[in-house]
Amino acid sequence: MEKKAKGGGACTMEEKARHRNNAEKSPTSGSESDSGPDAGSGGGGVALKKEIGLVSACGIIVGNIIGSGIFVSPKGVLENAGSVGLALIIWIVTGLITAVGALCYAELGVTIPKSGGDYSYVKDIFGGLAGFLRLWIAVLVIYPTNQAVIALTFSNYVLQPLFPTCFPPESGLRILAAVCLLLLTWVNCASVRWATRVQDVFTAGKLLALGLIIVMGIVQICKGQYFWLEPKNAFENFQKPDIGLIALAFLQGSFAYGGWNFLNYVTEELVDPYKNLPRAIFISIPLVTFVYVFANIAYVTAMSPQELLASNAVAVTFGEKLLGVMAWVMPISVALSTFGGVNGSLFTSSRLFFAGAREGHLPSVLAMIHVKRCTPIPALLFTCISTLLMLVTSDIYTLINYVGFINYLFYGVTIAGQIVLRWKQPNLVRPIKINLMFPVIYLLFWAFLLIFSLWSEPVVCGIGLAIMMTGVPVYFLGVYWQHKPQCFNDFIASLTSVSQKLCVVVYPQVDESPSKEEESADDVKEQRQPIYKSTAPSGPESPDSSRP
Repeated sequence: MEKKAKGGGACTMEEKARHRNNAEKSPTSGSESDSGPDAGSGGGGVALKKEIGLVSACGIIVGNIIGSGIFVSPKGVLENAGSVGLALIIWIVTGLITAVGALCYAELGVTIPKSGGDYSYVKDIFGGLAGFLRLWIAVLVIYPTNQAVIALTFSNYVLQPLFPTCFPPESGLRILAAVCLLLLTWVNCASVRWATRVQDVFTAGKLLALGLIIVMGIVQICKGQYFWLEPKNAFENFQKPDIGLIALAFLQGSFAYGGWNFLNYVTEELVDPYKNLPRAIFISIPLVTFVYVFANIAYVTAMSPQELLASNAVAVTFGEKLLGVMAWVMPISVALSTFGGVNGSLFTSSRLFFAGAREGHLPSVLAMIHVKRCTPIPALLFTCISTLLMLVTSDIYTLINYVGFINYLFYGVTIAGQIVLRWKQPNLVRPIKINLMFPVIYLLFWAFLLIFSLWSEPVVCGIGLAIMMTGVPVYFLGVYWQHKPQCFNDFIASLTSVSQKLCVVVYPQVDESPSKEEESADDVKEQRQPIYKSTAPSGPESPDSSRP
């Protein structure tokens, strides 16, 4: 059985000894570890630094939610809703449901204060296999494909002005997307501070662009251009109402808010996470909901529903109608938005892989950080390489369709885990404790969309489930099977050693001294204790056990 190392990581006794040996051999003391751009002051150990403040935390959430969709194709909700009025109601309701889900994650994030987000929560509550399957589908498909698509969207909007009469060449799109990924990977490897500054700047840029759209919409309303906002016209159906299509509109709206849980992936790098995690959520989700709703209102002041549905780039069409010679602002805004989206996704997904490696579910080298810069360079390189491989794949969008259902499935599993944890550990100290009505509301909405997805696209959902289940044999062979051949262990050890020397990385040191936050808050100390304490003898992990 495995026991949790203080500070959140889970490792076997062998791994603990190896971590200590690496820490002793590595240059982690003195001025060397403090000389990098992200090195903390006053400490001699190498560890991830708490450098994400409230503004950067909001930038991560807003920057990951708002990608290119609201600029390019917000028509998915309108197309299925059948009327402007119902589409706006769906945008508001999905924003409220997202806020409910975010509240649930806020409680989980301060109750289980570990990086890794829903992977860490599912693993601690439901056991190693469940957590591994969440990690497996994320590593294999979800994050590499999403990052590849965002990077391709960025390159398309950058190159489109150079090819006004035709589509940019496919090879050019992929090369520029690869350059974007490599540049941002370098920034993230160099400094956490640089990465968060890039995120802050580009999030501010996309909010300014959307603010311009909203202001132009207000100007249109002041001019009397609000035909499609009048109730009799707003609820005029341009297609026959259908409950299935309305459910699909809610599903499209839910996907548009995707990324609301990404801050939970970097909990350990937050400054004062017990305050800033919930604060960032309370600020960001209402802000995004406001922006989404009012941007869609602005669009219909300049375009009819038919024009909006016919446009392949709604913000560009909007700019051409209202901005005149300044219409070039919109395609540039889309490019900047997607560039910031790639940065945010790289930053957060690399922390997910880092957390998975620390728990023993991925190669241990991915749990190492640079001795000076204190960034998880191996995890970032792994994220970049997996995304580059997706760029040479022709079926990226097909893969996204297959696993989008699984990603949404684990949102509900995670929030169901919140209820399970309340039942199993009712006396666990929770800095934030929300009413159980909130997870129940989210799960009812989640179950409705999940059942509809299975009913409407059983083949796509079935293939997604099959892809996820390929992780079961990998888990039993790679994680559960403890007594692997010595030659295999030697090969992995050699590979880890070579990677460690090439990247100049070591295992993060566990800080045994309490932080200032812990000294001033007794409940924070209690939160850092394991959720489950096992009295079973040491041995290999069982499929039903938790490995916290």
